[in-house]
Amino acid sequence: MQTFKPKKLILLTLGLFTPLVFTTSKVNAGSFGAEIFCTMRDGGNDHESSWDAAYTYIKKQKGGIFKVSPKQAAAQITESVIRDRESFSYCVEYLDKLHPNRKLIRDLQKEKERKEKERKEKENKRKKLEKELEESNADFSEETFERYSY
Repeated sequence: MQTFKPKKLILLTLGLFTPLVFTTSKVNAGSFGAEIFCTMRDGGNDHESSWDAAYTYIKKQKGGIFKVSPKQAAAQITESVIRDRESFSYCVEYLDKLHPNRKLIRDLQKEKERKEKERKEKENKRKKLEKELEESNADFSEETFERYSY
């Protein structure tokens, strides 16, 4: 039983310190990502280029198996700006672009799906009508009838 005690202690120590290491890098990446985003926006760059630069940096710094989603990165940037309001006071006005109107996006996606569904239904109806037309034409023989031949 004595040989298992040091192994358990090592595993317990690793289990406690591993999340702290990953959390610290995540916080630092989010903070510097916010600095990148805000500095670029304040310098006159558009939202897309600033967002791409910050998001790429956060993804690169995160590491590990799991990727950082755009929502998570936006939340990290927002959290960093709010947490350090004095340093990022000029950046608060740019945060609304990080969190677009989700309802509008969902509505646009539903409309796109509805149009795609209607298009497929029309295509299926057209194919069905063509098939029925071919079947009805197959019922008629290829022979021609002379109208005046009795």
